[in-house]
Amino acid sequence: MKNYLVTGGAGFIGSYMAEKLAGDPGINVVIVDNLVTGSMEKIPDQKKYPNIRFIKCDVNNYDDISAVFFAYKFEYVFHYAALVGVKRTLLNPVSVLEDVKGLENILKLSKNTGVQRVFYSSSSEVYGEPVEFPQNEKTTPLNSRLPYAVVKNLGEAYLKSYKQEFDLDFTIFRFFNTYGPKQSKDFVVSRFINLALKNEDITIYGDGSQTRTFCYIDDNIDACFNSITQLKFVNEVINVGGNEEVPILSLAETVIKVTGSSSKIVYLPPLAEGDMTRRLPDVSKMNELLNRPKTPLEEGLKRILADRKYIVA
Repeated sequence: MKNYLVTGGAGFIGSYMAEKLAGDPGINVVIVDNLVTGSMEKIPDQKKYPNIRFIKCDVNNYDDISAVFFAYKFEYVFHYAALVGVKRTLLNPVSVLEDVKGLENILKLSKNTGVQRVFYSSSSEVYGEPVEFPQNEKTTPLNSRLPYAVVKNLGEAYLKSYKQEFDLDFTIFRFFNTYGPKQSKDFVVSRFINLALKNEDITIYGDGSQTRTFCYIDDNIDACFNSITQLKFVNEVINVGGNEEVPILSLAETVIKVTGSSSKIVYLPPLAEGDMTRRLPDVSKMNELLNRPKTPLEEGLKRILADRKYIVA
């Protein structure tokens, strides 16, 4: 049996990755999470997946996470634990910076316990305000200023440095607006859906012309999982996202259409910072890994609506 670690596995993307890994009965999946933003209900059913074990643990605390590493010999580590969300991270910048300690702990312990590769959840936020389209992993400069983005950028530098000095392999995923049934209600897609289901006003910052690409959770997980099975993009960065620019106003209109809502769209003043004007990743590497069409936005929204367990209405 192989042992895989998923930090932040009680969160949105981490829990889906844990479930994907646990689909292989030859893999033991250890989930650690401090449950500050994660929740027990997102952890895959351990009756269905007896090869999953959950341990409440703070990766930023060395004593906590080292005990887990020394109890298991992990082949692979998926480091998804982080404080996330633009507004939450703007309000808690010091807590965001503390996540650097968690990555340091993960890398030191991985180096010393024989981990083969560390997979790191970075973010599109590292690009800052865009200067190149599509945003390419190698050519687009990283000009992030917000604490969350700076920490992700620093995290990438740590991984590359550990490879250079200690030969610890890595793969960096830069996530662009992943959405799906388990996503917390304070992210844009889930927030719009829940407001629409209650026929309440959908609020948009600015005029709604700012664009994002949206990646359904299955597309994210399948592409990232395939980077293991296909042994591709070791010691590289991969943009993980959609390839269609969608204005936030169009997203709101699509949500209203799919839900059959009577919600009205209300415009708020633009955010002072953190709301970039455009996002459009170069997803050539992701497409190679996925090797199938991506889930269209309307289809992804309908899948969320079909999974009523996670709708907060």
